[in-house]
Amino acid sequence: MITEQQYKDSAKQLNCEVAALKAVAEVESGGDGFLKDGQCKILFEPHVFWKELRKLGIDPSTFKGVEDILYPVWGSKPYGKVSAQHERLDRAILISRDAALKSASWGKFQILGLNYKLSGFGTVREFVEAMNKNEDEHLKAFVSFIKNTMLDDELRAKDWKGFARGYNGALYYKNNYDKKLAASYLKFSGSL
Repeated sequence: MITEQQYKDSAKQLNCEVAALKAVAEVESGGDGFLKDGQCKILFEPHVFWKELRKLGIDPSTFKGVEDILYPVWGSKPYGKVSAQHERLDRAILISRDAALKSASWGKFQILGLNYKLSGFGTVREFVEAMNKNEDEHLKAFVSFIKNTMLDDELRAKDWKGFARGYNGALYYKNNYDKKLAASYLKFSGSL
């Protein structure tokens, strides 16, 4: 669990408000970096897995019976329950470990494994190991990612559209990420 002091220290590093950090955590993971069974909270992204396999020279269309973990276009199928994500990841690992690890969003801030370098790690496996330790590691990775992607300006200015576009991608509006971030920020800042 991230302490109030850790939030304050991280907010200072990013020159933003603690409420902004808490808003991102709440919107991305419901505020919990781990499941009740102790596993790191993840969301497996089949469309990312498709792209990662192609980068390796593997034709994803040759795999049959894995349509729930491997498809080319985001939003074309539901992700399924949070509790089912590790099982999906485990099946993807049987095809390609690193591609699978890069294709899941991890922890309290749901950082895509593909972004391991931007999050301060040398390999995706080091990133995943850190994400499985504790939420403090989630926060450290988030701060590094925000600095390295230069999203700190958007976070500082509470430019939720700009932040959501940079953090969640160009289709952020389909899930109302900007609106959710704004509402969550207001809750944590005491402005409600």
